[in-house]
Amino acid sequence: MTRIAYVSADLGVPIFGTKGCSIHAQEILRALLGRGARVDLFTTSGAGEVPPSLAAVRLYPLPRPPKGAPAPREQAAQAGNVTLRAALEAGGPFDLVYERYSLWSFAGMEFAREAGLPGLLEVNAPLIEEQAQYRVLVDRAGAEAIAERAFGAAHSLLAVSKEVAAWLEGFPVARGKVQVVPNGVNPERFPENCRPAPSTPPGVFTIGFVGTLKAWHGLVLLVEAFALLHRRQPQTRLLIVGDGPERENMAADLAARGLAATAQFTGAVPPGQVPALLASMDVAVAPYPKLSNFYFSPLKVYEYMAAGLPVIASRIGQLETLIEPEANGLLVPPGDSGALCAALERLQREPELRHRLGQAARALVLRDYTWRAVAQRIFRLAGLESQSGKANWPGASSIEREAGINRKS
Repeated sequence: MTRIAYVSADLGVPIFGTKGCSIHAQEILRALLGRGARVDLFTTSGAGEVPPSLAAVRLYPLPRPPKGAPAPREQAAQAGNVTLRAALEAGGPFDLVYERYSLWSFAGMEFAREAGLPGLLEVNAPLIEEQAQYRVLVDRAGAEAIAERAFGAAHSLLAVSKEVAAWLEGFPVARGKVQVVPNGVNPERFPENCRPAPSTPPGVFTIGFVGTLKAWHGLVLLVEAFALLHRRQPQTRLLIVGDGPERENMAADLAARGLAATAQFTGAVPPGQVPALLASMDVAVAPYPKLSNFYFSPLKVYEYMAAGLPVIASRIGQLETLIEPEANGLLVPPGDSGALCAALERLQREPELRHRLGQAARALVLRDYTWRAVAQRIFRLAGLESQSGKANWPGASSIEREAGINRKS
């Protein structure tokens, strides 16, 4: 049996949480198990209830730096490399080390290189720039030095978008190692006739958003566009699935416009509840504003599409490649609330168009963007052969058999 060490030392990625990064980590773990591997999880953020489908994962908790001032916390995070190295040495032998890149971790990739193992480093964002812009980064030089160590030691670097790949290519040690591997979906979570959550009033057109409520998700634009639409089409409402720092601002904006009663905020919900909430929407949106460096591979959009929803997204970054206008979704200029309103109104008027776009979107992601395909890519890059075959085990759903997904572990 192939043995894989999965490493995540990022303090902001609760592996068993409800954030997008949490879902991403869970789906990678699940897909690796589905390929017949034994997976050992080394993480600083392994608290919480483990989903039954991940019960086979062996958890090796790593110490978390104590809360406090940023500089000592950064130093404590760097010191965690010693603990990680010791844990990997004690937990082996392994056939592959797979790590989610974090600011202060290099021991996983260096352990793999020195042990003669493939080390694959998944890079989801230009974390140094992100930390400096949105949070606090004291020791930037230290973060850059650690990135060079990790990138240099890795066998392959898996970037979630071409924009992240371009950032990686700015490090000479990374050149020639970078592979673009976008996010995906788990078809099992999105059956064709999923029962909607019992929250949609009859005859009301529901516009949905799923994700952490942060400024760069374009929530101000969404409220502006909805206000324009609701003025002309009163039988409309917003369904906001998720929580975050912008929730209060968004709710206050809606209230100031007299629209508080037209919006529902679910707060953070377990992943298992998301498909039913998506099924209760008529259209889903990803209204990103103008961003100078859009490097995301938006998990929400892949899941919207898997649920068979028509999607309206900003014409930016990876979304321009994923969504073909008029074929499997609609694109609008980023930052243009008027254009977003017009697209929403069009989809409200044209139910046949909604159905056609949603079905085409679903077909695309189930064919080309699944976590099973990501796991195949991981095994291929690592030079490993899967231990599992087709999804014909007892109890496999028809959608799993069709997609070729195997949960056997």
